Amino acid sequence: MDLAIDSPSLGEHGMVRVLFPPRWQQQPWRRWPVLYLLHGCCEVADYESWTRFTDVREFTADKEVIVVMPSDGPAGMYSAWHNHGMVDIPDWETFHLTEVRQILERNFRAGERRAVAGVSIGGFGAMHYAFRHPDMFDAAASYSGMLNTMGPLIPAVVKGILIREGYYDWRALWGDDRIAPHLWRSHNPYDNVESLRGTDLYVSSGNGLSGPLDDGPGFDVLEPAALRTSESFVRKLRRRDIPVTTDFYGPGTHSWPYWERALHRSWPLLSRDFYR
Repeated sequence: MDLAIDSPSLGEHGMVRVLFPPRWQQQPWRRWPVLYLLHGCCEVADYESWTRFTDVREFTADKEVIVVMPSDGPAGMYSAWHNHGMVDIPDWETFHLTEVRQILERNFRAGERRAVAGVSIGGFGAMHYAFRHPDMFDAAASYSGMLNTMGPLIPAVVKGILIREGYYDWRALWGDDRIAPHLWRSHNPYDNVESLRGTDLYVSSGNGLSGPLDDGPGFDVLEPAALRTSESFVRKLRRRDIPVTTDFYGPGTHSWPYWERALHRSWPLLSRDFYR
């Protein structure tokens, strides 16, 4: 089912695609666990991308979980935009975790067991939401995510993404990282790992070289950046004795075949607390 939600937090309609479990209609008294799947930035397919580019529909067809795939726009960054302190629109975080959640709970029998996973900037989004709302998600997974947005050269990558998507005043997102680094850090998974203690965590990434799921030889410039930030994030978790499951699988590009495989591999961790 596709939902078009008239969102006060966005100031416009926001789209969400939902997959329901096999016995959802036959068990109208039951509350179901929820898996949020987040797409990456600049994805033309937007909220349709998980069903268009992966086997998520078939993979979850026999699983007792509601799968929620919301839009994040061209580059919403899974955040409430700062906008120089003047307005609070768009606020993707509130759209996803308050408006969408309440609609699912009120109208579609979504329960309180939740996990979140995402690809690329959606991987950032998964860890971002997990640390900012530690009581909301039992598990979080990042597939090729940018998990240290204050790492070397990474602010420039974020700014480049925003400018490429037409957000020429990139400071509207989290302000200027040189003047207000505290705003950037308040959204950075790396700087907030303590808030992830007690959440089941999964982090995966390739190294950018062509791998077994690619069509031919080549090199992807985005995946090494994702790998570098993911590795630094994991190292900090381990320094703090916070458990994390990793899959740094070597050759592999920044692409959907690897993220489909990552969903399969991380499913036992994501669903661990769904039915207890």
